[in-house]
Amino acid sequence: MNARLNVEAMNSGLVASISTQQHAFKALRSKEERMPFTVKIVRSDDELGKAVHIRHAAYGRHLEALASVLKVPEPHDREDGSVVLLAESKLDGSPLGTMRIHTNRHRKLPLEGSVVLPDWLQNKSLAEATRLGVSLGRMGRVVKTTLFKAYHDYCAEHNIDWMVIAGRSPLDRQYEALCFEDVYAGGDFIPMHHASNIPHRVMALEVAMVESRWGATNHPLYDFFFRTYHPDIAVSDEKLVSPEIGIRHAKSFDEVAMAA
Repeated sequence: MNARLNVEAMNSGLVASISTQQHAFKALRSKEERMPFTVKIVRSDDELGKAVHIRHAAYGRHLEALASVLKVPEPHDREDGSVVLLAESKLDGSPLGTMRIHTNRHRKLPLEGSVVLPDWLQNKSLAEATRLGVSLGRMGRVVKTTLFKAYHDYCAEHNIDWMVIAGRSPLDRQYEALCFEDVYAGGDFIPMHHASNIPHRVMALEVAMVESRWGATNHPLYDFFFRTYHPDIAVSDEKLVSPEIGIRHAKSFDEVAMAA
């Protein structure tokens, strides 16, 4: 009993420490920006229902056959090691966008049902983004960009080494624009079992290198991602905090603060 209480106290302390480090990191960002919507991790059936609604509508515009099976939640939506993000309007609570993030903490990534990842991605902490869907129009473009920032922030916060995606044409170009690189030489499109065997291009981006790479190339989203604090993005997932992960992550925030 005492050992269990000690572990719970340790985890509680680590979460509090990480939260303190996060606030220090946020203070380093030069400005704060409020959005007309929030991006958060789905934590209720009602929120999951909203994510499923916008997911089905988005896929229905381009992939009707796949959309037909996306009218209800998928088993992956509730798996350990996976989270569903929901962009929700502040005005009326309507869903504006969604993305599901899979980590390899508990099982292989969905795309690994179709490919064997190369050695340089083996034994690494990985996160795959799937089921991206947003509303139409200008707001949809802003929501998509914010979901990608939330994906990056989630990975940085939870000590993920690499972001990995499978993008169908022409959507693979948007990942190129974010500096994702081909996992396999030649950038071949490979049928993905979890995406109705539609050919996808497998790409990856090292989380720890995004800020320096984007800064060196004056990437157009650099300020949005790294010099702007968005309090409407909330992607902390305490289920992924372990003593080892928590300590390593807290150190990374300390290093950022010292560098400033």
